[in-house]
Amino acid sequence: MAQNTNRTVLILGANSDVAKQCIKQYLAKGFSIIAASRNTASLDNFIEVNHLDQSKITILSFDAENFDSHQKFYHELPIKPHVVIYAAGFLVDNERALRDFKGTQQMMMINYMGAVSILNIVAMDESNKNLERIIGLSSLSSVRGRKSNFVYGSTKAAFTTYLAGLRQELASRNVIVNVLVSGYINTKINEGLELNKNLLMQPDYVAEHIVNAGNSFTIVPNFKWKLIYLILKILPESLVAKLP
Repeated sequence: MAQNTNRTVLILGANSDVAKQCIKQYLAKGFSIIAASRNTASLDNFIEVNHLDQSKITILSFDAENFDSHQKFYHELPIKPHVVIYAAGFLVDNERALRDFKGTQQMMMINYMGAVSILNIVAMDESNKNLERIIGLSSLSSVRGRKSNFVYGSTKAAFTTYLAGLRQELASRNVIVNVLVSGYINTKINEGLELNKNLLMQPDYVAEHIVNAGNSFTIVPNFKWKLIYLILKILPESLVAKLP
């Protein structure tokens, strides 16, 4: 049953599989949605196919890489949000990233630089008395540098560090900042990768942890991934070097 709220969530990178599930779950809680993405046609189709309440959803064009457009995008929002989720992400495999800087640059721009650009604007708008929470989607790849994915992981590590500092910056305004540190998710960004199916999470399961985020900074869905996260944090470098 939907709760009666007058709150709005802004989802940046709303075309991701996890973000789409967030749209469904926030609607169920009575939120209004501003869904922002480069691919607005895909969002239109998603809303139509799933018979979602279009009166509660505003779809806007947002390009994480077009930094110069971010101030205008935020200024023209129909309402200033209560919750902001940065779900935009881009991944190329490590081998390609090491040989093709364009792929590396795009990961940097979408996973980190674009996030900092728009979230700085959101965070520094002290006139927005609605703002309650900012949530960024990171990755377990950010915890330790491993030879199979350290280029991608480094962009997510930078984003996680940024969010940690932003949390401190906004604490005096009682704005909560969370980071979702997830393992393998069954999403289009991971298509073609050989992943352990026993560890694979579904987008709706991950979205549930986002929508129900509490006060703790780090959110790690699934007890298996919590254990892996803790092990990665404490492993000595000599053992991390032996991981794939």
